[in-house]
Amino acid sequence: MAEVASSPLIEVRGVTKKYGAVFALRNVSLEVDPGEVVVVIGPSGSGKSTLCRCLNRLETIDSGQVLFEGKPIPEEGRELAALRAEVGMVFQSFNLFPHKTVLQNVTLAPMKVRGLKRTDAETLARQLLDRVGIADQAQKFPAQLSGGEQQRAAIARALAMRPKVILFDEPTSALDPEMVKEVLDVMATLASEGMTMVIVSHEMGFARQVADRVVFMDRGEIVETGRPKEFFHSPESERARSFLAKVLRD
Repeated sequence: MAEVASSPLIEVRGVTKKYGAVFALRNVSLEVDPGEVVVVIGPSGSGKSTLCRCLNRLETIDSGQVLFEGKPIPEEGRELAALRAEVGMVFQSFNLFPHKTVLQNVTLAPMKVRGLKRTDAETLARQLLDRVGIADQAQKFPAQLSGGEQQRAAIARALAMRPKVILFDEPTSALDPEMVKEVLDVMATLASEGMTMVIVSHEMGFARQVADRVVFMDRGEIVETGRPKEFFHSPESERARSFLAKVLRD
């Protein structure tokens, strides 16, 4: 059966972002298709997280355009809130509400933004907590959970909004090594189920196994993109070769 062409879910067109005189992003363009898993890699300070945060306007841009489903991302107000309901975000530092239980953290946005009744939101939340493997932690507070459990709760919270795409900004970098795998396993399952994801990560093995496409950034630019097999086996640019030689050696 022939593949049916689809429009990109996300389009980044010539985006530039500066902090003072320093370019965080310099004329960056990227497309993400529905169901695609894009892993963004590169050295520290290369603009990866800035790009990720520009996709739902957590960072404003100086020039260029970011489009979602063919429409420019709204600048503010209800339209921006509606967009963020469709674009989930999982942060490096979890960002769970410390004074609310895990169940309350997951049900809050569906009730406030989607208008779900409490009983329906709690049913959904328990299903999602079971899906990420922490159903038994529903009544605990974030401080009572390990880092890996907190991050899985954050993923469940993002999923509770039934988003069309989830952005992951270094989701394992704050975790102890033994907790990394449990989070990556959940993300790999989401990928296998067809969730559209843009993932900023330093986990090269994960990128090699799960990504549909790897995007390599350096100095605020997208230097190279490609399928994981080709990129990791024979990167085209010297900057990518140098980066991979260093991270794979370390």
